[in-house]
Amino acid sequence: MSRRPARSRDAQAPAPREVALTLEGRRITAPEGTTVAAALIAAGIDAWRTTRRGGRPRGMFCGIGVCYDCLLRIDGYADQRACLVEVADGMVLGEPGAPAPDPEEGR
Repeated sequence: MSRRPARSRDAQAPAPREVALTLEGRRITAPEGTTVAAALIAAGIDAWRTTRRGGRPRGMFCGIGVCYDCLLRIDGYADQRACLVEVADGMVLGEPGAPAPDPEEGR
């Protein structure tokens, strides 16, 4: 028979590091390890793209990468599923079909 080590009631895991990301110029912070979709929803953003026909708002629907409603441009890569990608410090988000910003522009 094995014995489990006793846990201290005062022991707590350290808080995750906060990272900053940007959605179309708006700065958002989220705990490291959070998905992009969860970070946007926590920031009060529930729609970040529109449908091709009709322009209806879309955001997260299934949350497991099946439905493709949460598509987003992430760090210049088009059509990424926001519910599957974890946030990273300095991440830049935008409309899924929008052209990526030119890194040489403004120099």
